[in-house]
Parts: sequence; structure tokens; C-alpha cells
Amino acid sequence: MTKEVLLRISGLHYETAGVPEDGGEEPIEVITPATYYYKNDKHYVIYDEVVEGMPGTIRNKVRIAESGKLEIMKSGLSNTHMIFEKDKINITQYETPYGELLVGTHTKDMQVDVTDSSIDVHVNYALDVNSETIADCNIDMNIKALDR
Repeated sequence: MTKEVLLRISGLHYETAGVPEDGGEEPIEVITPATYYYKNDKHYVIYDEVVEGMPGTIRNKVRIAESGKLEIMKSGLSNTHMIFEKDKINITQYETPYGELLVGTHTKDMQVDVTDSSIDVHVNYALDVNSETIADCNIDMNIKALDR
């Protein structure tokens, strides 16, 4: 894998908290250049995220263990350290410019596929905010080596 990569993250949130079934889906997709490195049997991807209408950025660090653990660490405008592990519930503080939230993730399924030129990650999880179930979510992540 090259140091320079293209990261594609897409996610879908199926609202579960008192929202009608129709129109409760929120698709999200980000495609951005990123930096990749491999250390201590873990894959790392680092990229900056711009937030519309706000000065500053969010630095994102994604850590992937092939054993089935995904960590997303954010710093800057938002701060958090989210952990996804199959059949586990993880709780963390999520600091935003608008205040702090207590976020829980119950990872139902997780798949990691690593080749010489790409990494694919799929995560299915339930999202809790301040102890209330908010949504069932999917994250699909593709990290692809850039040919230079």
C-alpha cells in the first residue's frame, strides 16, 4: 500500500427513534485524499475534514486491526474516540462545537478485507446518543492506494 491513498467512506443511518419509516434514511458519503501507514499490525489512515460554515477542521485518524477492531479518533472542532468491535458495546464522549454527547455503538457485524492495494471495511451497528437508541447504521470504508 502506498503512503498516499484515496479514502471513500459511505454510511447510511436508519432512524429508529419515533421517526416514520419513509424518509428516515440519511445517506452520507465522503471521498478524500488521505495518508496511510502500517504500524504494530494495524493500518492507519489520517485525513482532515472541513465543516461547512465553521472555521477550522477536524483531524481524523482511523485505526484498523485485521482482527476486527475499528477505531475512529477525531480532534479539532469535534473530539472523540469511537471503537467498533463485533458483538460489543462501546461508549464514548463526543465533543462538538454545540456541546457534548454520550455516544454508544453496539457493533452487530464487521468485516475487514485487506489486499496489497486496498482495504475494505464494513460495519453494521446500533447508535445510542445519551442512552437513547437513535439509529441502525452502516459504514462502508474503502482505502485505495494511489498510483504515482
